[in-house]
Amino acid sequence: MQTFNRFKFSVASCALLWLLVIPTMGFSAPLQKALVAYPPNWWVGMEAPVVELMIYAQGVGDDSVVLRNGNGNVASVTQLDSPNYLFVTLDTKHAEEGDVVLAFRDEDGSERILHYPLLSRSEGARQRKGFGPEDAIYLIAPDRFANGSTTNDNIPGYADKAARSEKGGRHGGDIQGIIEHLDYIEELGFTQIWSMPLLENAMNNYSYHGYSITDHYQIDPRYGSNDDYVALSEAASQRGIGLIMDMVLNHIGSHHIWMQDMPSADWINNGGKFVGTSHKRETLHDPHVIESDKKGFSDGWFVPTMPDLNQRNPHLANYLIQNAIWWVEYANLSGIRVDTYSYSDKDFLSQWTSRLMEEYPNLNIVGEEWSVNPAITSYWQAGSYRHDGYHSALPSVMDFPLQAAVVRAVNSEERWDAGFINLYETLATDFLYGDANNVVIFPDNHDMSRIYTQVDHDLNKWNMAMTVFLTTRGIPQVFYGTEILMQNGESDDHGIIRTDFPGGWSEDEGKNGFTGEGLNKDERWAQERVKQLLSLRKTHPQFFKGEMKHYAPDDGVYTFFRTTGNVDDGMLMVVLNKKKIVLDLGKYGSVLSGYTRLSRLRDGKTFGVGETLTLEPMSATVFVVSAESSL
Repeated sequence: MQTFNRFKFSVASCALLWLLVIPTMGFSAPLQKALVAYPPNWWVGMEAPVVELMIYAQGVGDDSVVLRNGNGNVASVTQLDSPNYLFVTLDTKHAEEGDVVLAFRDEDGSERILHYPLLSRSEGARQRKGFGPEDAIYLIAPDRFANGSTTNDNIPGYADKAARSEKGGRHGGDIQGIIEHLDYIEELGFTQIWSMPLLENAMNNYSYHGYSITDHYQIDPRYGSNDDYVALSEAASQRGIGLIMDMVLNHIGSHHIWMQDMPSADWINNGGKFVGTSHKRETLHDPHVIESDKKGFSDGWFVPTMPDLNQRNPHLANYLIQNAIWWVEYANLSGIRVDTYSYSDKDFLSQWTSRLMEEYPNLNIVGEEWSVNPAITSYWQAGSYRHDGYHSALPSVMDFPLQAAVVRAVNSEERWDAGFINLYETLATDFLYGDANNVVIFPDNHDMSRIYTQVDHDLNKWNMAMTVFLTTRGIPQVFYGTEILMQNGESDDHGIIRTDFPGGWSEDEGKNGFTGEGLNKDERWAQERVKQLLSLRKTHPQFFKGEMKHYAPDDGVYTFFRTTGNVDDGMLMVVLNKKKIVLDLGKYGSVLSGYTRLSRLRDGKTFGVGETLTLEPMSATVFVVSAESSL
């Protein structure tokens, strides 16, 4: 376990903290003469010792910079279009822990002094272990999970106030609420937490989702503080739970200070004016593409309130790379999830992933590429074959093709061209991925209907889907509340999909997902089923690091195995069937050779490998397979 340098950071940078209020106030903030540096500190001993500081202050752009001590070296100073930004590159290769003292000298001879903190790294920071196939991720919409402190529900200077009755309003959930329910997350069996973005979104409305960032270095105070985020990381780590940060590289919120004062004219795509994206991600791969179509995808904005960043600007690219490194180092992250991954500039994404993985070779990063075509999704994963020689160092991708295939498989009647064959055919394309076992798989997420709704509120179908996602190859991610059958009925509104978790507010009555109070029979069963399936990752982690073998669907039955190839390690066997069957295990003889018995997960009942099994209709049955020598 790593230790933190939070105290050193807070002491060394206390003189700068009040300056960070400037971007918080968004458009209403007057431009200050005081110097603000981004990132607010750096560390000695980094793999890449050079850090570029974005200095923001009134009229700083034409200042000369003088190093007032010997800690580090000023490698370059660059001014862009705005007179209020200056980019100062520090070489820290031979620097030691302590402040770098920089004097910014104006033409009139006046000076402004910046004490820039260089900190020592936590032990083992570079070798941190990222999330992997033995893990399970719990995805949280923090505003909708639990309200741990009502004192931050409304903050002066922030226009979007708490309005729990509004589906698109802020409901008050926060970091403290997550901390208070870490025991629940741990008891379910999750070993990683991915929260939707917690960074400042100082927007007028609909700010709760977090994807309209207005300050890349500050937690939104309605969620808590930077210290609170570190406290969450520490508390989770003590329970063996890692923290994955949701990062947005493609766009910002329209109330970001950059929209009031751009560092350069090309900082925002389309001259800072709204032009919508085509969302045609295929243009990046189409051999017949017209270049203007590619530009229409990459340079277009999502909506007018989300200005699209131009990562071709090298200073913006550096800013985003360093911001990611800063949060990994500062908050001891175990991974990163990148929103709208492919919408950013391709060359920048190559640079961004390479820099992160050079700094943290064991970190895991997953990119969101919302395509159900595995040829497009797999393109971004490191190690995959690519038609154009593009270099990607991205370790993982979100497996949208499998999500769609599982839903089709459980919802369809079994035919030669429908049902489990949809799932089988999708998994058969795993040769496209650099590492299919390191992709993130999921029954649903924050942007789509709840899985219970997708399977027509059918508990048996839900069980089939969840059993697949929690046992097949890949790293499972479960959206908060999926374990208690949260649903969105007839509405596909995101505010409804991200409904408050019952029991997360002190005023909640009648139903509490954390304690089980008020849950109906099906909801309790579902919660226990998730615990049961996830327990396998703790009792038999070797299964999930191994490979998957499966038989093609036959007569409405689909069977797959998780195995290391070593009989002494045991094996996992999963059988899905839609009609009642008597299953002769002899058909799996080539895989079961060397094993002697099966133990059914749900009740512990054992069977010999030569027996026949009677399986009820619409069932998903999990067995731990063992040999005599491993009993």
